[in-house]
Amino acid sequence: MSGHSKWSTIKRKKAAADAKRGKIFTQLIREITISARVGGGDPVANPRLRLAIDNARSQNMPKDNVERAIKKGTGELEGEQIEEARYEGYGPGGAAILIDTVTDNRNRTVSDVRHLFVKYGGNLGANGCVAYLFEKKGVLSFEARTVDPDRLMELAIEANARDVQEEGGFLEIETDPEDFEQVRTAVGEAGFEPQSSEITMVPQTKVELSGREAQSMLKLCEALDEHDDVKQVYANFDISEDEMIQTAAEG
Repeated sequence: MSGHSKWSTIKRKKAAADAKRGKIFTQLIREITISARVGGGDPVANPRLRLAIDNARSQNMPKDNVERAIKKGTGELEGEQIEEARYEGYGPGGAAILIDTVTDNRNRTVSDVRHLFVKYGGNLGANGCVAYLFEKKGVLSFEARTVDPDRLMELAIEANARDVQEEGGFLEIETDPEDFEQVRTAVGEAGFEPQSSEITMVPQTKVELSGREAQSMLKLCEALDEHDDVKQVYANFDISEDEMIQTAAEG
């Protein structure tokens, strides 16, 4: 099974064309701030903060922005009161959806999320209704054509990776959360730079969608992903490549 949900794979493929720099920077800054608040401002002792900083650098975020975000998290600078919130629900066809948000207004965020579920044929559920269908894992993704797959696989397994698979032109290394930093460091020191690296929620079962359900599901995920407060969307739907082409053609 791929280390990402289908939506994560779709979003990654279209990221270059659809990147919205303003939202990306806002999300990265919020993640740095929360990481520093939770685990302290030293990236050496705070793996979550170190990953957030690395992701910010990969987007060419100015160093001053990173430093201000850290200081807001540690309380050295005053900043907006933001918090994390997770929402769960069901999309078209009964597919499970998890939404991680970072918000300064929970009431606004949950209202907006509920509205989007209803608009695209889903429904927002209670806490815990679908979370059990996902497992927390570390995932590093590489463009398969740019790496030596045998060497990368060898390094990953030696560093205690859980699995290595190729899907859709990408080579994915999957790890347990506690081994993520170790594996990321090992492949990085060998010169392998991942296109993306994250601690994510991987679906353990899949719901096959087609036709209007598939189209509505993609629209729901895209609408959620575009919301300013949404950090990440995870879903357990699966759509065939032929279905993807047909769905795109139908708009």
